[in-house]
Amino acid sequence: MDVKLPNLGEGADSGTVVNLLVKAGDTVTAGQGLLELESEKAVATIPAPAAGVVGQVFVKVGDKVGVGQRLLVIGEAGGAAPAPAAAPVAKAPVAAQPAVTEVPLADLPPAQPGVEPTASPSIRRMARELGIDLTQVRASERGGRIVMSDVRAYIAQLQSLAAAPKAAPAAAVAEKPAVESVDFSKWGEISKKPMSMLRKVIARRMTENWNAIPHVTQFDEADITALLELRKKFAPAYEAKGTRLTLTSFALKAVAATLKKHPIFNSSLDEAANEIVLKEYVHLGLAVDTDAGLIVPVLRDADKKSLLELSKDIEEFAKKARDRKVSGDELKGGTFTISNQGGIGGAHFTPIVNKPEVAILGLGKGALKAVVREKQIVQRMMLPIAISYDHRVIDGGAAARFTVDLLAAIEGFAEKDVAL
Repeated sequence: MDVKLPNLGEGADSGTVVNLLVKAGDTVTAGQGLLELESEKAVATIPAPAAGVVGQVFVKVGDKVGVGQRLLVIGEAGGAAPAPAAAPVAKAPVAAQPAVTEVPLADLPPAQPGVEPTASPSIRRMARELGIDLTQVRASERGGRIVMSDVRAYIAQLQSLAAAPKAAPAAAVAEKPAVESVDFSKWGEISKKPMSMLRKVIARRMTENWNAIPHVTQFDEADITALLELRKKFAPAYEAKGTRLTLTSFALKAVAATLKKHPIFNSSLDEAANEIVLKEYVHLGLAVDTDAGLIVPVLRDADKKSLLELSKDIEEFAKKARDRKVSGDELKGGTFTISNQGGIGGAHFTPIVNKPEVAILGLGKGALKAVVREKQIVQRMMLPIAISYDHRVIDGGAAARFTVDLLAAIEGFAEKDVAL
């Protein structure tokens, strides 16, 4: 059997081969990994659909492959592996066949389930290899018999239709100007580095999100002076449980609670149905900075987890993301994303909403500031926050109320909320 690249999910239609796990002649079992494919921010293993012997391998490391493309052939164990499929006969010089232009594809006879067309065994074998339905091929011989010239004419018709210019949409938009390369070497020495598969995905996704969503960003600061004291007091107990109590743990807990109060921030816009989809679950995406680029694993049911459970999830997913071991499923289904740059530095920034979500929280680095408390100037640790949201779904008033409640949740942790 031919092993083809399966659907990768969520609009992903291609990937890059990063590792071949088998070679021609290897015996494999059902479910055994055949190759590793980098796609949509994850490295996934493509399993064998059945046991057998690996025949011809059609890809190599570095190849970009698309859904439905042949990867390799698996033959029966103990038997010869299937020979490579014959080259498509469409490459034969069929332009001179009269049938090419005589019969439009729309005029071909409809499929007739249960009615087997008349054709030689060699014609049937070739049709199977090329995926041709012989009930759609017009027969030219007496008695409705299909011959080679009929198959060639049918293939030529398919090719001509595929190559024909497509009609422009009624509401065609202005064409995007052609991208031109600039020769920067004219002004000095340069070096070049190709974009990785992950970087291409990030670039495409960010462009799509920015172009599709009218962004607004709400800025504020949270007083985390008391929260840091709590963290310092209980950190040893969390370390004794094998994890670290971090500011991100508190942020996840506070965001989950605030989303339950403001479900519009936990929604998605179904543009096809013109509906807002409100989700009962809270799955938080956590942006992780890796050497390869930004990866956003999703922590499931954050609203149902304790600070200890969230802290363990954060460490597990951060390590898996940096090791590129996050599965495709672990990157899907998020309802709201958090991007914490506090460990690096910087203050406010404008995070880009991760479609189909409608909002994202950006956290900067906390800084000591002089603030007024009860008419007194005091020193407090202030955390910059930035909430970007989709203005098609969320209004400014709703964003302000969400921000107020989020600040209250961050600043309102008590010992009972943290103690194990």
